[in-house]
Amino acid sequence: MEIDHDAIAANVAALRSHARAPRLMAVVKADGYGHGLVEAARSAVAGGADELAVALVEEGEALRAAGVDVPILLLTEPPAAAIGALLTARLTPTVYSPGFVTALQEAAAAREGPPAAVHLKLDTGMRRVGVPPADWEDALRRVRDAGALHLAGLWSHFAVADEPDHPFIAEQADAFARGLELARALDAAPDVAHLANSAATLDLPDTHHDLVRPGLAVYGLEPAPGLAGEVPLRPALALRARLSLVKRLTEGEAVSYGLTWAPDRDTCLGTVPAGYADGVVRALGNRARALVGGRRVPYAGRVCMDQFCVDLGPDATEADGDEVTLIGGQGDERVSVDEWAGLLGTINYEIITRIGPRVPRVHLGAAGES
Repeated sequence: MEIDHDAIAANVAALRSHARAPRLMAVVKADGYGHGLVEAARSAVAGGADELAVALVEEGEALRAAGVDVPILLLTEPPAAAIGALLTARLTPTVYSPGFVTALQEAAAAREGPPAAVHLKLDTGMRRVGVPPADWEDALRRVRDAGALHLAGLWSHFAVADEPDHPFIAEQADAFARGLELARALDAAPDVAHLANSAATLDLPDTHHDLVRPGLAVYGLEPAPGLAGEVPLRPALALRARLSLVKRLTEGEAVSYGLTWAPDRDTCLGTVPAGYADGVVRALGNRARALVGGRRVPYAGRVCMDQFCVDLGPDATEADGDEVTLIGGQGDERVSVDEWAGLLGTINYEIITRIGPRVPRVHLGAAGES
């Protein structure tokens, strides 16, 4: 797996230039969407990210241990037992439940230093987590009156920003505006308000507020086809292997588990040492294409745990050790993450975050260096 960190930095710079908001928070959770947590974070900061966002306290701790010093937001409340760790690591927690706010206030009050920064999340319609509308006033008062806490941010999350014409976008945007007005009326105005994820950063400028919060777009991928518009995003990830064996195959000789594929003519079969344990999903068998010698070749038979085969064709000249591109470009051809997602009936997010940990990561470009 090759990760182009100069591409990540360039994507962040392009998104920052495109956004109406003065600040950008790059989301680097889930091992930097599979691109490497620390390396992706450094690249994003090199590209101009003012802040970062993670899902777990452990992710934030790893960034701090690597010397990453920008503000880091936890996107969900961790267990109360993790409060000490998040305060020690100077992480900014998202809060939304009364019990967590109380526990955080008590822990922060017991420590010396300034109040602990928090971001209050309002549920405007996503409904996973966040304060429901009926409780917004109580939640704002609770954080405002917690002497050891400081309301550094107020935020929410779109449910359908990747569908630009969906009417629910406007409903959520209006609800968030009402929540922000309420905060100001209660003398609980946050330092920053943020609502825009990748899709909204690209296509909904009226929702940018003080800070945009892109995730997928940081890595050069679009939340929906064509959504990037004029923003020049560069995919940062490529997945490559080398043929481990090339052999002649006679017409009708079936291949791999279940014998689901057989050539209709004599051909050359190439074995690729990667499988579903590496993120090459089993359902790609007999459906996907790889790149060999600058041309597209079909997967032949089922993908196994550690290997799969490709039909190189009767006139193939490839040999053991020649490069195979599973995702990325080779010559004039390209296999995109979105191509895999379309074949599998899923989204590009899932493809890039499920590439297995035993796949070696090769970090390219100066932006990912310490």
